[in-house]
Amino acid sequence: MKTIGLIGGLSWESSLVYYRIVNETVRDRLGGTHSARSVMYTVDFEQIERHQHAGEWPQAAAILQDAARRLERAGADCLIICSNTMHRVADDIQASVRIPLLHIADPTAERIRAAGMTRVGLLGTAFTMQQAFYTRRLQDRHGLDVLVPDAEDQQTVHRVIYEELIQGRVEPTSKVQYVRIMQALAERGAEGIILGCTEIMLLVGADDSPVPVFDTTTLHARAAVDWALGDARTTHHPG
Repeated sequence: MKTIGLIGGLSWESSLVYYRIVNETVRDRLGGTHSARSVMYTVDFEQIERHQHAGEWPQAAAILQDAARRLERAGADCLIICSNTMHRVADDIQASVRIPLLHIADPTAERIRAAGMTRVGLLGTAFTMQQAFYTRRLQDRHGLDVLVPDAEDQQTVHRVIYEELIQGRVEPTSKVQYVRIMQALAERGAEGIILGCTEIMLLVGADDSPVPVFDTTTLHARAAVDWALGDARTTHHPG
């Protein structure tokens, strides 16, 4: 079994879920008392969040590059960023280490294509929904047609993530809003919905959507285990 390096704290609420899923998956796959070989480095999300909203992506990248190098020195054989948004700087992180970075969008897209879908809705931070780094990868590498909510609903999705979910708050009124937004995406032709922020799965799941949902947190964590156990079905390339 190879060692998974997790860049966490983005936020720690979802990092906790990553750690649980990685270890549960190893136990399910290998049985007995097996657990994952892993190293996690958590950053102070306050610094990252400040850089995000100021558009200071090089400064945010520098923090994660330092985390990546620390994980590599600690013996990690691969890296995962426990965040969708911070894949905005995935190329910078990969360039700072010799070990592979497993991109969160790839196992998500592969599962969508395996389900026979080509048009999906995307929920995430405003950065993930509006900037090209995420949607372009889904489109160019995997041939997906990606729909995002309208401008007002994007603001709602983003606000709930930063003001509630990353602070450990799960509000019933926000769940109602997310369900409405997912319904609207389905009505526009989305065959499935990507939960494209690692905290969204704390709020909504498969039972809340009129179409299948693809939880990036779970899919990413399980793909890392596939890689660590040497039986990944596909190769997840950085960049």
